[in-house]
Amino acid sequence: MDSVRSVQVIAVTGGKGGVGKTTVAVNLSLALSKLGRRVVLLDGDFGLANIDVLLGLSPQYTLGDLIEGRCELSDVLLSGPGGIRIVPAASGIQSMEHLSPAQHAGLIQAFSEIGDSLDVLVIDTATGIGSSVISLVRAAYEVLLVICDEPTSITDAYALIKLLNRDYGMDRFRVLVNMEQSPKEGRALFAKLAKVTDRFLNVNLRYVGAVPYDESVRRAVRKQRAIYEHFPRSKCALAFQEIALKVDAWPLPVSPRGHIEFFVDRLVHNSKR
Repeated sequence: MDSVRSVQVIAVTGGKGGVGKTTVAVNLSLALSKLGRRVVLLDGDFGLANIDVLLGLSPQYTLGDLIEGRCELSDVLLSGPGGIRIVPAASGIQSMEHLSPAQHAGLIQAFSEIGDSLDVLVIDTATGIGSSVISLVRAAYEVLLVICDEPTSITDAYALIKLLNRDYGMDRFRVLVNMEQSPKEGRALFAKLAKVTDRFLNVNLRYVGAVPYDESVRRAVRKQRAIYEHFPRSKCALAFQEIALKVDAWPLPVSPRGHIEFFVDRLVHNSKR
């Protein structure tokens, strides 16, 4: 039986709003695409979509149409900057924020139809620790926690790690520091979070790196462009370039883990070889 290539699935999350999670998801996707990877970016904030707005795109269909059965996933895919494709969420539709477990499962399984046409799926989750966040994070292979230098950012990241570890047995997380103010701040913030998790939880945290604070981000947002594309030589864009090289070297999933996850059919196929 032939091997089917696994898809890397990365959930970008953090618990707290305002840490720049969407900026990280968008620019990491662009940097991975620049490395030659076929990237799909999923807007996981089902009720308050913002990736299409951030990039000045006008979707014809959204995840709301997919959930309601009005279209296929391939119809929802939107061409974005730098060759990435985007799955836009619905905006201002309250029912999308309260999907049933069966709807979450159906949504995750729908991605199997595009498994042959991508290498990496990046998921920008909503803020908080609601059911959609938990569902998407558990369905991913890698969890990338975004934190910044705010006390509530560390507290919320810890709360999310604790919930995922205690209730779902997840024990491996990667951490990225955003809006770093000085070269040493990233490592110091990671150490602060790791000190608490080491003391109270049995989890493995890995430091991915830091993205420096850069005024260009705000200017790019105002122009509805990604900083990686609009200011490619900015210190922020160069940091994403370095981080993408590390992310690209992460191992791919090799076997199913026994719960609902993206592209599980491919993992089942390979594990039966």
